[in-house]
Amino acid sequence: MANIISDETIEYVGILAKLELTDEEKERAKKDMGSMLDYIDKLGELDTRGVEPMSHVFPVNNVFREDVVTNGDEREAILKNAPEEKNGMFAVPRTFE
Repeated sequence: MANIISDETIEYVGILAKLELTDEEKERAKKDMGSMLDYIDKLGELDTRGVEPMSHVFPVNNVFREDVVTNGDEREAILKNAPEEKNGMFAVPRTFE
C-alpha cells in the first residue's frame, strides 16, 4: 500500500462528514481509503493513448422535446369548471382582511 492516510486526514474527513468514529472505525477507514487511492494509482498506469475522453459511459443526447403549445387558449373551457369567475379569472374567498 503506497498511499498512507494520516490520522489527521481521517479526523478531518470525519468532521466534514459529521461522523464520530471509534478507533477501530478510523483504522478501517484509513485502510479502505488507502486501498481506493492505490486502485486509482493502478488505473493511472493504463495506456489510454487513442482513447477519447468521455463524461458518461453511454452516449447522452438531448432528450427534451421542443417547447410547443399544443392546447392553445382554453381559458373559457377552464373557467366553466370554476365555482365563481370574475374578469376572466377564478374568484376565491378572501383569506385575510
